[in-house]
Amino acid sequence: MTDNWKAELDELAKRQKLAEKMGGAAKLKRQKERGKLNVRERMDILLDEGSFREIGKIAGKGTYDAKGDLEDFAPSNFIFGRGDIAGRPVVATADDFTVRGGAADASIHRKFTQAEQMAHEMRLPLIRMIDGTGGGGSVKMIEDMGFTYVPYVPGWDHVVKNLDTVPVVALALGPTAGLGAARAVASHYSVMVKGLSQIFTAGPQVVAALGEMQDKESLGGSIIHTRNGVIDDEAKDETEAFDMGKRFLSYLPSYAGAELQRSENNDPIDRKDEALLSIVPRDKSKAYNMRRIVESVADQGSVFEMGRRWGRAVITAFARFDGWPVAVLASDPTFLGGSWTADTAEKAKRFTALAEQFGMPVIHLVDNPGFMIGLEAERTATIRRGVETMNAIYKSTVPWANVIIRKAYGVAGAAMSNHTRFQYRFGWPSGDWGSLPIDGGVEVAYQAELQASKNPDKKLAEIKDRLAKVTSPFRTAEHFAVEDIIDPRETRKLLCEFVNLAMR
Repeated sequence: MTDNWKAELDELAKRQKLAEKMGGAAKLKRQKERGKLNVRERMDILLDEGSFREIGKIAGKGTYDAKGDLEDFAPSNFIFGRGDIAGRPVVATADDFTVRGGAADASIHRKFTQAEQMAHEMRLPLIRMIDGTGGGGSVKMIEDMGFTYVPYVPGWDHVVKNLDTVPVVALALGPTAGLGAARAVASHYSVMVKGLSQIFTAGPQVVAALGEMQDKESLGGSIIHTRNGVIDDEAKDETEAFDMGKRFLSYLPSYAGAELQRSENNDPIDRKDEALLSIVPRDKSKAYNMRRIVESVADQGSVFEMGRRWGRAVITAFARFDGWPVAVLASDPTFLGGSWTADTAEKAKRFTALAEQFGMPVIHLVDNPGFMIGLEAERTATIRRGVETMNAIYKSTVPWANVIIRKAYGVAGAAMSNHTRFQYRFGWPSGDWGSLPIDGGVEVAYQAELQASKNPDKKLAEIKDRLAKVTSPFRTAEHFAVEDIIDPRETRKLLCEFVNLAMR
């Protein structure tokens, strides 16, 4: 049988092979010398073996001889397609820094738009591997075009839609500026590689015009952006970044409204951890390890914390309870006693919104002495950020369960849940709550009584002993102002019961 289209198929194969050379041997060598993987190596490591189907592989710019025959081909510096992660289909995109440093070319805008649109319309999780300007412009490009244009971002409407419809992961894998930085931030979960990736609105050479002399790392390294909330987490290398992104996706449905997926659970729901009986010290001024509690009550090995380096008074993590994925909020008494700062409130608000969007039950382990006070707290608008978080919690419609581990004071303590909903809530015997802490105000409140006493120290001890009895959590339970006081060892069993009821 004669193949009528052999010449065309041969040219297709030629173009595909030329696309695989990326920016050429010299630039690939330079990429490797910088300690970076190339764009196709990244796809191979991120996705299940053999699952990637590239879309638009032969888009780019060809050069032709006098007869109009193809001489060479420069591929687009943006590749995308569908692939699988743990057998689940996703859209994966990657910037190729070896092709014109990741700056925009003739095909990248349409490819970028199509990739975002595919994720949105096909309801597929999206992973962006960002390296460079990520489709932004360059001075050289302006000269090549011969004109300038009023700025706009092709495809950004789909970026916005994706934030409402599918899980979006952004992995910053090199110096990332302008539009690339914006794409990193416009995600549900983001990772930088320590020492390898930097993020900035404009790079050091541009900033130098302001008189600021910085290098890439000092201007926008991970030590900055994983501690100010711009980026969620820091990885030690690219492979760890891929693993972090994949683990994040493993807890979420493929799109908003899809059912959560239960994993097999071999951890008994009635498992009791004796260490929980002594983990909270009697001395209220002493801290303890809240992460140890989270690890204890969740399915073993299932906890995935995100954003550990910023908003540190609250822990935000995914975990599984009897196999079901759950969003966990937990106070961290080792940082400012667990007091909410402005960035802590912002972190809690974002995590609450994430759980709400993807229909995840929330478990909140509470030890909150209130909003942070002082001049810095006022300067950073702590009360405004805190109230915004409280409003987000009140708007939440997914099931919530609260375990009051120790402190719950004031407005911040009240933000543990929407009090108008059914309170699936437990208190530990260490529970300590109220409109304000009484310990520091006893001398003021009982000043006259103490001054009249012949032995003020003895009288103060007597008053504190009386108040300790009044503030017992059992007095609160008598009035059903807290629903149940529980043995800490029962916490896992009761939370698994909550999650199974919620997931019915």
